[in-house]
This record gives sequence, structure tokens and C-alpha cells, in this order.
Amino acid sequence: MEQAALDEATRHELEELKYRYLRGIDTKDWDLVADTLCQDVVGEWSGGALHYEGRAAVIGFFTEAMGRESFLSAHRVTHPELERTGERTATGIWALTDQLVDLQWQFLLQGACFYHDEYRIDPDGRWHISRTGYQRTFEHVTPLADLPGWRLTASGWENDGRSSLV
Repeated sequence: MEQAALDEATRHELEELKYRYLRGIDTKDWDLVADTLCQDVVGEWSGGALHYEGRAAVIGFFTEAMGRESFLSAHRVTHPELERTGERTATGIWALTDQLVDLQWQFLLQGACFYHDEYRIDPDGRWHISRTGYQRTFEHVTPLADLPGWRLTASGWENDGRSSLV
């Protein structure tokens, strides 16, 4: 089957899947992230420098890299280009912008990339991510010490997301 446009219902399902995946990452809800992935998922980030095969390996990478409460992240995707590649498969390209704050290592990271995903309907009848990854278009890191007056006024883990400004 050649690549073809998706019907609106399938498009919506794939968009919701990607949004749940990123919400799970940003909220450190690793069970939610795992539920979006095929058992045999392949994850490859930073132009292939980071490569993991299988749901357990991918979730292990996420928890090790981003599981600390002192690691804060915001991932936003836009401009989905979604195509059906088979009766039970599809692909997607997403523009991602992200901001990361690492309080342990005292830096702010901002970047952008294009995610390239593959999706599959698994035996449970739901779409899952079977392959995901990106190559950065840019990334920059700023030490927090270089930002005079910088302070964290809310954290979903340390103060339940309540701003100290109110």
C-alpha cells in the first residue's frame, strides 16, 4: 500500500497518542509513556547517538535521563505530517520545541527538532508508537549561573505546581 492520507478519526487517534506520550514524559508518568509504545519499539534520538530497542529499554532510558524531580521538561509538538503506510501502519513527522531545566546540573536547555515516528495497530486494536526519534535542528544550553536573578517559582514535584509568586 502506498502512503495515503489518513481519515480524520485515525488522524485524531495518532495526534492524541503523541500528545499522551509527551505528557507522560513531562509529568514523569512512565506507565502512561509505556502504554503509548509497542513492546518492540525502537527509540533513537540525537541523530542516532542514543539508540534503544524494546519498551523496557526505552522506559529505562527515560527514567534514568529524566526521572529526577530536579529535571523539568516541556515538550511541544506541532505541524503533524501523518500518512498511512499500510492497513495497520502509519508514519508521522512532528516539529518539536523543548525546554529543559536541570536543577542538579544547573542548566537550561532549549532546542528544536523533527520527530520521525512509525505507528502500528497492535493486537489490542489500538495504535502504538513502533519507532520514534529525532535529529536536532538546533540546541543550546545556558548555565543557570549566567542568568542573573533566575529562580524557579513553581515545580510540579516540590510545591505541587503552586507558584511562589501568588
